[in-house]
Amino acid sequence: MKKILCFGDSNTYGFTPGIGLRYRKNVRWTGILQKLLGNEFKIIEAGCNNRTCFAPNPDGKNFIGNKILPELLEQDLNCIIIALGINDIQVSYNTTNQDIENGIQNLINIARHNCPHAKILIISPSKINNFVLKGLFSFQFNKDSIEKSQHIGDIYKHAAQNNNCMFLDLDEIATVSKIDGLHYEPKEHKIIAQAIFEILSEAFKKPSNDSFSNC
Repeated sequence: MKKILCFGDSNTYGFTPGIGLRYRKNVRWTGILQKLLGNEFKIIEAGCNNRTCFAPNPDGKNFIGNKILPELLEQDLNCIIIALGINDIQVSYNTTNQDIENGIQNLINIARHNCPHAKILIISPSKINNFVLKGLFSFQFNKDSIEKSQHIGDIYKHAAQNNNCMFLDLDEIATVSKIDGLHYEPKEHKIIAQAIFEILSEAFKKPSNDSFSNC
């Protein structure tokens, strides 16, 4: 059985926009991905609300990607999916594009050092827009955050290419909810799961599956 770690923030956890609960397993992308991949794969869900990639989150170690990731890595992991980035551009952290580049590079280094044989998939988040300024999390993001989100995809793509990692830009396939401008609705979770499934199918040479009828 191949083991895949899904390491991310609230959109990996399955945060429901407007409600704040967690999507059921068959709704969040990690759960759908498990169903698509089947019994030959084990999805390890490691999403956490408000987790940053590198920024010093005051909520503690579990909320800071580069602090907690080493504790989640196991030698027998076959793939590590890293899906972080939006929370680092919160107003309070005042991060730069260089900070973002250094942050994702550090996570790749940690993953490679601990699991040298595992495949790595870097996922960049969808760009945020003005809806975030009107939603529940408007106190954390401003127009500068929106501008910074425009660059994460290119930064992550460059890092993935330079480190021989797989890459997926969610902004090309999924749009954040108008409810809070940050999180995905069920339709997007299906799209994300399908896109990741296709990448992993190619990486592990698993036959494709185009149907969500049983999800």
